[in-house]
Amino acid sequence: MKKTLLALVGLLLSACSQVSIQDYRDQQPPLDLQRYFNGEITGWGMVQDRSGKVLRRFTVHIDARWQGETGVLEENFDWSDGKKEHRRWEITKRGDRYTGTAGDVVGTAAGVAAGNALQWRYVLALPVDGKVWHVDMDDWMYLIDEQTLANRTRMSKLGVQVAEISIFFRRKGD
Repeated sequence: MKKTLLALVGLLLSACSQVSIQDYRDQQPPLDLQRYFNGEITGWGMVQDRSGKVLRRFTVHIDARWQGETGVLEENFDWSDGKKEHRRWEITKRGDRYTGTAGDVVGTAAGVAAGNALQWRYVLALPVDGKVWHVDMDDWMYLIDEQTLANRTRMSKLGVQVAEISIFFRRKGD
């Protein structure tokens, strides 16, 4: 009962403050994942709990390549606690819409771009204390300039935010 009530309150609160991807349709420069995530990109980020406390920091090195409308992003994470992780995204572009899969993503990720922003949603299989939680990921990416991208992700379970991830990406110049 308590979990159901928390989930309901979380859903009601999030419904009151929904931002639409279309709010960014006139913002420049336009974000095209196929263009931005092509070549070598480095990112720096942190994971914060819902109180704002930084839990972990990381650097990610991405090697991204596209062939037609299909891209592969090889992500290599170096965490502040010494752990290393690898994720391989396979992404398909269809106009302003994207779909993607990765080994630790449950099902298919889906995203839509407008102006300088992209909203990307998926379910992540996250190992926690010997168990695997399925958490909802709501990524918002914002192209700052041709080389810089900011990414904010809300991680939630049962409609309740459990963490937030901030990443700043920098790609090598053309």
